[in-house]
Amino acid sequence: MLRQRWWKIVCVILLLYTFIAGFLGPVPALPILNETIRNFYFHVAMWFCMMIFFVISVIYSIKYLRKSDPVFDIYALEYAKAGILFGCLGLVTGSLWAGITWNAYWSNDPKQLGAVVALLIYLAYLILRNSMPDMDKRARIGAVYNIFAFAMLFPTLWIIPRMVESLHPGGLGSNPAFGGEDARMGRIFWFAAMPGWTLLGVWITTLRIRLQLLHDKGSYHA
Repeated sequence: MLRQRWWKIVCVILLLYTFIAGFLGPVPALPILNETIRNFYFHVAMWFCMMIFFVISVIYSIKYLRKSDPVFDIYALEYAKAGILFGCLGLVTGSLWAGITWNAYWSNDPKQLGAVVALLIYLAYLILRNSMPDMDKRARIGAVYNIFAFAMLFPTLWIIPRMVESLHPGGLGSNPAFGGEDARMGRIFWFAAMPGWTLLGVWITTLRIRLQLLHDKGSYHA
């Protein structure tokens, strides 16, 4: 299925619709957020996609530990990189949003700090892998660390930030959460933005996986 073209066409259509709806479509006038709620289609979707790709990555790491297939290690690595990419995009779009609604691009908010810690843990995963020349050792230790990194997402992103006061939606004393978006925004988010961004991430990752497999195949024949 991933080698077919139809889902790539769907990806482009969904993202075009997301951009048009995001910049030109009507949005509710919510307190504090106002027109900035358009970023809902981008910032929030980036974090959801990040979680999706980290889930896929850790699944392949578990598969590798059960059956030492180097292909599973490649999938785990590339989907982790996709998660890091979307996490960084989520951090950037969130910072821009904060600059307008909180009057500061960075305010050491618990959600911001937790996101940075989570991404640093995953960046350490890449550094750890690059520090080991032995392929089998790198893959096995990397798989174990990937499971640890995934487990750390829960306290850094979902538990601790919700237990303390935060300007970010979802925390104590936060500004209005996204329960206030109208039904139209919800439909666009779940049926256009989310699948569109997810398919784009899968598209990028599958291309990188194919390149890595070709590289490894050439290395074995060299």
